Amino acid sequence: MPALKYSRQREAIKNFLKTRRDHPTADVVYHSVRNEFPNISLGTVYRNLTLLADIGEITRLRVGDGVDHFDYDTSPHCHFVCSECGRVIDLHAVPALSINELNGKNFDGNLIAGHVTWFYGTCSCCRQKPQQMQNS
Repeated sequence: MPALKYSRQREAIKNFLKTRRDHPTADVVYHSVRNEFPNISLGTVYRNLTLLADIGEITRLRVGDGVDHFDYDTSPHCHFVCSECGRVIDLHAVPALSINELNGKNFDGNLIAGHVTWFYGTCSCCRQKPQQMQNS
């Protein structure tokens, strides 16, 4: 693959993602990067996010809400998706590495190259909402 030409817009997108732990959507990235590059288009943001995901510099997450989320952290880890608010949270405490030990092993002729693990439930913020309403 030829060397990737440097892009200030792409670098701004990466720098924004680097500061986030909430797995923003392309729309959130667009609105933030637009502060620095007012003429950037949503299409440019989508193309750069797709390119960065394709070359492995970021991870594209599809959590079932119909919108792609993006994660700067490409290390092996699991995710928790809140069924109430849709928040996506990294779960580094889950033993993803032990599951990754299956990589490269042959199972009935199938070669495992990786996995994706999602946990669903209610995040701590949403769990506190009824308590906050009762205390008001």
